[in-house]
Amino acid sequence: MILMTLTTDLDQLSIDTIRTLSIDGVQKANSGHPGAPMGAAPMAYVLWTRFLRHAPTHPDWADRDRFVLSAGHASMLLYSLLHLTGYAVSLEDLESFRQWGSITPGHPEYGLTPGVEATTGPLGQGLTNAVGMAIAERRLGAEFNRSGHAIVDHRTYVIASDGDLQEGIASEAASLAGHLRLGKLVVLYDDNGIQLDGPTTMAWSEDVLARFDAYKWHTQRVEDGNDPVAIEAAIAAARADDRPSLLAVRTHIGFGSPNKHDSQKAHGAPLGPDEVRLTKEAYGWDPDRSFYVPEDSAANFRSAVDAGEAMFADWEARYDAYREAHPDVAAEFRRRVVAASLPDGWDTDLKRYAAGTEVATRNASQDAIAALAPRLPELFGGAADLSESNLTDVKGEPSFSADDAGRNIRFGVREHAMGGVANGLAYHGGFIPYVATFLTFSDYMRGSVRLAALSGLHVTYVWTHDSVGLGEDGPTHQPVEHYAALRAIPNLWFVRPGDANETAAAWALAAERRDGPVALALTRQKLPTLPGTAELAREGVARGGYVLREASGGNPDLILIGTGSELQLAFAAAEALDADGIPTRVVSLPCWERFDAQDQAYRDSVLPPAVRKRVSIEVGISLGWERWVGDEGAVIGLDHFGASSPAGTIFDKFGFTVDRVTEVARQVIREGLRGRIATVDGGHFGHMDPGHR
Repeated sequence: MILMTLTTDLDQLSIDTIRTLSIDGVQKANSGHPGAPMGAAPMAYVLWTRFLRHAPTHPDWADRDRFVLSAGHASMLLYSLLHLTGYAVSLEDLESFRQWGSITPGHPEYGLTPGVEATTGPLGQGLTNAVGMAIAERRLGAEFNRSGHAIVDHRTYVIASDGDLQEGIASEAASLAGHLRLGKLVVLYDDNGIQLDGPTTMAWSEDVLARFDAYKWHTQRVEDGNDPVAIEAAIAAARADDRPSLLAVRTHIGFGSPNKHDSQKAHGAPLGPDEVRLTKEAYGWDPDRSFYVPEDSAANFRSAVDAGEAMFADWEARYDAYREAHPDVAAEFRRRVVAASLPDGWDTDLKRYAAGTEVATRNASQDAIAALAPRLPELFGGAADLSESNLTDVKGEPSFSADDAGRNIRFGVREHAMGGVANGLAYHGGFIPYVATFLTFSDYMRGSVRLAALSGLHVTYVWTHDSVGLGEDGPTHQPVEHYAALRAIPNLWFVRPGDANETAAAWALAAERRDGPVALALTRQKLPTLPGTAELAREGVARGGYVLREASGGNPDLILIGTGSELQLAFAAAEALDADGIPTRVVSLPCWERFDAQDQAYRDSVLPPAVRKRVSIEVGISLGWERWVGDEGAVIGLDHFGASSPAGTIFDKFGFTVDRVTEVARQVIREGLRGRIATVDGGHFGHMDPGHR
């Protein structure tokens, strides 16, 4: 491309406008990170005014370039740019930085602030999300572009910090991006040599560019981060390369501050009134004016509005021509990318399994993927080197690679990056991403899962080998605390289906959700398909819990509550107890979050308050179950790690048998446990004081 000649005075004025707004926002809040915006302002300015294709009045335009501030602590840099270039972020919003009810929180939050493409702050996440966005762009273009009609053609840009590149998730993501040759991804590395504790040399001595060279990235160094011409040339060169690019831009944290320039003191605290004054004087600004935007600077930035309108109008015209030439494909693009709606009949082919059929829920999940994939082309994902165990491939579809935008992503053993990439796919739009590994390794991706829940992202997690039932691999691979830990994440729907029909219903729930992630915890071992689930599971799982088996006579004295592989124990024990004259209801409770969201009348219809004798059965730690069993019930759980042995032996030794369930149930009926909740673990009865709940 032809490089534009920079008008030095106007550009410097505009760069310093970004700096002073950032300084003022942090100072007024008396909280935040002023140093990074002060140092990174020149490269952000060049990117936003010379390269970024965006439309401030159409922030959701499908073919816009994506900009991700991975260094989310530098949020005032982004908020200043959004305000200056004409997004719906006012000067008053900048003045309310980090305050209650404002749209300018301490770290950028997706869905809150117009123009924010990803929730960032936990370092490494934004860069990883950007890898997902670049994958999404390539796949979407392969699906929808036609000869003479390129309606998907955009880039993803990132500003990342030293801390971002130190995080393991970023290394995982960068390795994957280089392998996939994601040439439309450009990362500007804010190489200021400072982190919170002091110089980066205290903890870091590697050659960063050599590392990224080894990842098969295109790398460059810009020696002067205050040289807009050099920055512009480097970005142009990055855009011309077919590899992902890392530009190490040597900047100065707290640039212009007489006493905090190149110091960690400018990283995570306001400069202070005196230093703000000195810094503005160093810039040649009036130190008595705060949140000041000079007219020339405002006009320079606001040219982005007209430019964006023109780009958007041009794309709309090209889309109209595309729609005329390819009406069916254009309608599908609108459905997936603009409306994000499901097509008619999307769930038609989901299987119903006959009672008695034995199917591992991971296999039922494979059936569900096979049924949904042809009708939901937006279903897109893969596994962390476990596709043959998680059973997540879309059969007959190629792998996503450097040479083929196929449908099955091979993440390698990179669970954390896999989670962050899935978030990037969801942020981008046009896909329902799903990713898979063993449930025990959900720990490795927890940071990304939490951000998916916080950001309300439509991501599905397929976590198989969900209990000690995986057997011989032993306690390193047997999750016991994970159910409770994942249920503790707000806005994550954790679903542990009890048989094949509940698994199909769980996939339907995951496909329909639009405001957050859904996790499926699935078995390696076969489970019997239980009577009633073919008819009841679809609605029952959607509501989080339901009556699977009613007591004889319809008036229960006891309720058995189960999830996952233990639901069969509840069902068999109920039959034995009913035959012994104890009317017993079985409640399947696969998703606590959905059940809790139902109205009180429904919850009471499933778990009547008058029926206080209850026993829960789940092969995980007992924490949390006291809520559902009440003061006179028992929790059959597993409050220790597992063992290496065949699954049947493990369940027997740890007391997860029909005989043990009926024994506990009879004791609950007989003794009422005298107002105390009992935990049954490994065949031993203990007690938990309800006052500690």
